[in-house]
Amino acid sequence: MKRKRNERADSAPSLTIAGSVATIRFERPREHNRIDPDDIPVLRAHLERVAAAASVRVVVFTGAGGKTFSSGFTIDAILDRLDRSFEDLLDAVERVPLPTIAVLNGGVYGGATDLALACDLRIGVAGTRMFMPAARFGLHYYPGGLRRYVAAVGPAQAKRVFLTGQTLRATEMLRIGFLTELVARRRLEATVADYVAAIEACDPAVVTSMKRQLNAIAAGDAARASSRTEYETSLGSAELRRRLAALSQKR
Repeated sequence: MKRKRNERADSAPSLTIAGSVATIRFERPREHNRIDPDDIPVLRAHLERVAAAASVRVVVFTGAGGKTFSSGFTIDAILDRLDRSFEDLLDAVERVPLPTIAVLNGGVYGGATDLALACDLRIGVAGTRMFMPAARFGLHYYPGGLRRYVAAVGPAQAKRVFLTGQTLRATEMLRIGFLTELVARRRLEATVADYVAAIEACDPAVVTSMKRQLNAIAAGDAARASSRTEYETSLGSAELRRRLAALSQKR
């Protein structure tokens, strides 16, 4: 029997590359786009393919459907299959040299909140909610996720999220700094396109080097955070001269 056009089979996360944008989509809308342990090598392979695609400038993570970005790691697998692989995956997402955008088209829960924080930008729609239920499960969250939370929202709000398990609504997610931007659902696609176009207008080498140094600053890596090498390299680059010359001509 044929599926209706608006139905889709639940499956492993997908990857599509269209021009400069690679989109990794969680594909289990009927199960709130949960992440299964078997999805981890799939997501790793997607990241490797993205790294090998010379045309890609931006990586987008999003969820199928309109209700949930992702509900995070499968609850049933926490006791039997929760090892370092999920934490290591999110560390790998954080280290992707290209700009990454979490497009939160719906609720974001559990480990998926950490995946969103591993991205550089987080764009959410009105009506989005988040919560971190680790303490309710009796699970002490892994260090990498705690670090990302403190870096993104500060220790006070990180404590609020982890120690209470409270649900935060979209406006509060924006206020504490979890969201980069909050938009109406009808504006989501256009807003993402605006971010992509803005990134495309920048020098990709400088974007990559500044992302690397900004992450070092956030992580407290004093040596890399204070390095002037990439700054001085850009001062002597032909690309800087070309772009400044083009700007002068426009003026």
